[in-house]
Amino acid sequence: MVKGIVDGCNESECQLLGGETAEMPGFYADGEYDLAGFAVGSVKKDKVIDGSRIQAGDVIIGYKSSGVHSNGFSLVRKVIETSGNSFDTVVDWSDKSLGHTLLTPTRLYVKEVMSLIDMVDVKGLVHITGGGFVENIPRVIPKGLGTRITRGTWEIPPLFKWIQENGGIADSEMYLTFNMGIGMIAVMTKADADKALAAGVDATIIGEVVDGSGVEIV
Repeated sequence: MVKGIVDGCNESECQLLGGETAEMPGFYADGEYDLAGFAVGSVKKDKVIDGSRIQAGDVIIGYKSSGVHSNGFSLVRKVIETSGNSFDTVVDWSDKSLGHTLLTPTRLYVKEVMSLIDMVDVKGLVHITGGGFVENIPRVIPKGLGTRITRGTWEIPPLFKWIQENGGIADSEMYLTFNMGIGMIAVMTKADADKALAAGVDATIIGEVVDGSGVEIV
């Protein structure tokens, strides 16, 4: 457990400053434990990326996710239960069991995003976490503007297709719950996006900012 935390800190260029453990007999059952943590950072006021400069015509680039990350597991467990599968189910698109596939660690984007910020003018950033595309993207888009996400601009991983097919889940619910293969997005001008992608940034243009509101997936 500690090794995993240290690996995450190294990957994100953070320092592990301290920790504390507490034993509470009678509160946790045998074999159970709870882990909580947080990170603190700092940024100069003139460097804050808050989305306020986003305009219609700006584009959205998306970074691939490594899986479901840490969201939607209640629905995933329900799908596995009702479909007659188990965490030991061997899927035809992986050499691992379904359970091991679901435990793929969340991709950390710190170094990639910091490199992007040094390269171009990033106007907005947001993780695609709980709430999927529908609830997360509007957090960084100013009022009076919406976004249009274009299907087919990235490949949806087989895991999400498996979840949808085995659970009989509508597209709208999938994009409201899961990251669908995109774990982080950044908003910038088309020129800056082209520059970043030409420089080898491991992302793709998945949509644009438009007049209106909300998230339209076309």
